[in-house]
Amino acid sequence: MKIIKLSDNREMVSAAAEWFSSKWNVPKEAYKESMEASFSATVPSWYLCLDDDRIVAGMGVIENDFHDRKDLTPNVCAVYTEEEYRCRGIAGRLLDFVCCDMASHGIGTLYLLTNHTGFYERYGWEYLCPATGDGEDEPSRMYVHRA
Repeated sequence: MKIIKLSDNREMVSAAAEWFSSKWNVPKEAYKESMEASFSATVPSWYLCLDDDRIVAGMGVIENDFHDRKDLTPNVCAVYTEEEYRCRGIAGRLLDFVCCDMASHGIGTLYLLTNHTGFYERYGWEYLCPATGDGEDEPSRMYVHRA
């Protein structure tokens, strides 16, 4: 398996947009627009883990992951690993790759909104504060990672 940065593999944009859309019920056009913006900017950025040519995991980095803490930016978003590939350390390797890539571009602090507890701590993330997602009534957990 290999991890790729989508802006270095532009031919994968359509497949990646379709894959993320199928996981998060966000229109593929929205993903495609963000992915194309990554060609000329550090943020947004999109990343995939491939098993041969099959997308098995992915995540992005965007300014704000649709929550009320607009001051906490940029955000890791759309974190997903196919069920049959879970518990193999793929998400951890992908998170590390993303954090290192962002740090290489001078972005040493990243944020992530989730309802998971215990998972991200294993990969060097720290709980920061509650934050409420757009359209949600209850707050989720905001994590921070510092390079």
